[in-house]
Amino acid sequence: MKLVKQFALIAISAVTITSCIKVEVGDTINNPGGGTDTTARVLNGTIDESVTLTRGTWTLKGYVYVNNGAVLTIEPGTIIKSDVSDKGALIIERGSRLIADGRPDAPIVFTSGRPAGERAPGDWGGIILLGNAPTNRPQSPAPIIEGGVNRPYGGTNAADNSGTLRYVRIEFSGIAAEPGSEINGLTLGGVGSGTIIENVQVSYGADDAYEFFGGTVNCKNLIAFGTMDDDFDFDFGYQGKIQFAVSLRDKPADTDQANGIECDNDGSGSNAEPFTRPYLSNLTLIGPYDTTGSNSNHGFSNRWRRATRFVLNNSLLIGHRRAGFSMESAATAQAYKDGLSEFKNNIVAVYTRPYNVQDDGAKTVFATNDILQTKAESEGNRTLASREAVQLNDPFNLTAPNFLPKAGSPALTGASFTGMDSFFTTTSYIGAFGTSNWAQGWSSFNPRANVY
Repeated sequence: MKLVKQFALIAISAVTITSCIKVEVGDTINNPGGGTDTTARVLNGTIDESVTLTRGTWTLKGYVYVNNGAVLTIEPGTIIKSDVSDKGALIIERGSRLIADGRPDAPIVFTSGRPAGERAPGDWGGIILLGNAPTNRPQSPAPIIEGGVNRPYGGTNAADNSGTLRYVRIEFSGIAAEPGSEINGLTLGGVGSGTIIENVQVSYGADDAYEFFGGTVNCKNLIAFGTMDDDFDFDFGYQGKIQFAVSLRDKPADTDQANGIECDNDGSGSNAEPFTRPYLSNLTLIGPYDTTGSNSNHGFSNRWRRATRFVLNNSLLIGHRRAGFSMESAATAQAYKDGLSEFKNNIVAVYTRPYNVQDDGAKTVFATNDILQTKAESEGNRTLASREAVQLNDPFNLTAPNFLPKAGSPALTGASFTGMDSFFTTTSYIGAFGTSNWAQGWSSFNPRANVY
């Protein structure tokens, strides 16, 4: 009886949404309930019943909201371009899902509507997933996600499911909906661990590549490329796990400091619980190669701020301008000293200050950079004299990077997973790549030139 009821609900809800998709003869949308309907390949307005976008090219026009428990399914190989004048954004509200399940040979691409050679960061908004997983924000009323979309996020269901993003590229996102409130490439607000996020690339976003506002979602195989602001930003009680992620910065940067990781418990540095504590392993974080030609706003490999906690193990920090492993606030530094945070078995090879005690609060715990370095190196971290000493093949190449370690690289050994969660795949190597390239085939490092 239970199964019969579930299938009945699916059949009722999976209908074509002619009220929110512009009608034009000649193109089709698949109707998961059976049959096809003639519509245009333009998304706008509100999607409140489940629908599938067939493979092809679609236009995202303005802010498109998926709500009322609807499921938006996108077929592998689909290209979704933003309208040029009415810049788009895709917002999946609490209780709804996005199923963008591409393949290595048929990724799903969200991109600018401009032609090759004219695309730029901020050509459209981005993707916003909102779920019912816990945050450290008061839930009455529920917090509203940044980006000017005026939608709530968060709840009490840590296992909440906002859908699947797999083999997906997000390019040239990041419009500023209002001052100081841009849309990230992929924004995750209270997204739960039932959500699947694997093999996703965000390229040339005008704000952060990925920002996690609370939630418990776990991710593998993430790429951040050419981001104007932070590559990975964690706030408001995020407690998920990420393994195998790489970031590579281009010369431009935001007007604020742009970092590999930026992490806060919240904006005020309160003791609100759950504490932000991302659980990270096998990251490769790469700053700009040219320190004189790159923007001075390129910042830190890690910027642990405002009473945050963290785990970062088995990772590479290479070539950032300002510092590598950086502590800000007394509470952040004390949590690291007390073992509530971890930084183990990493390689640090940045231009200046591999270990950095950034402010007076942190200096009450670690009086000098040398004291912080001594603690870090006592826990299996290695400090190398130069970016070249890491011996990756071609990590700074901005159109065809090769992040794999060379034979004899120190990154090929030294990883440890003792005491780590079963989510993490055990490796012998440090960083996002060993001897095989999981980014091959579906990713793109020259999206300005791609013809869609």
